[in-house]
Amino acid sequence: MSRKDESVMTCEYAKPDAGARLQLKIAGDIPFWRTKSLQDMTAGEWEALCDGCGRCCLIKLEDEDTGEIHHTSVACKLLDTENCRCVDYDHRHKRVADCLKLTPENLGDLSWLPPTCAYRVIATGGELAWWHPLVSGTGQTVIDAGISVKGRVDSELDVDEDDLPDFMCTWPVEDPLAK
Repeated sequence: MSRKDESVMTCEYAKPDAGARLQLKIAGDIPFWRTKSLQDMTAGEWEALCDGCGRCCLIKLEDEDTGEIHHTSVACKLLDTENCRCVDYDHRHKRVADCLKLTPENLGDLSWLPPTCAYRVIATGGELAWWHPLVSGTGQTVIDAGISVKGRVDSELDVDEDDLPDFMCTWPVEDPLAK
């Protein structure tokens, strides 16, 4: 394939430095997420799948008796609740002991991921929604569609751990557009 035949797509990079851009090569006009399995994606492609909603960064409570997971509207202390990005993405696992690294291998075990999560959608053979930054070209559509946690959460830095049950809610695992 010659250089002029390659399509290049620019998208927001999923790391916390929101101004960074990433050039992703597409086979013809077909986006990488349609031509590659999650296992075959490059690190940059994998990271670009993140829509930046912040829902996975919300504190979850597990019922010790039943194992049931309850979501809260309280965000991890590292989540910048205005731009829905981790303030220390590269070191998050060292700073937050239960921060989980999402991989193609553990994806199937994470039933608490929201139904809108691109990793979950792609893993189950679905298509990215119109509001996903890779489709729309802007991260603003995640906010406009009501998918983002922006303006809907408190930081764990501002909530006493004993009060977390008071913040339990169901919206983090709902698709607001599926109603």
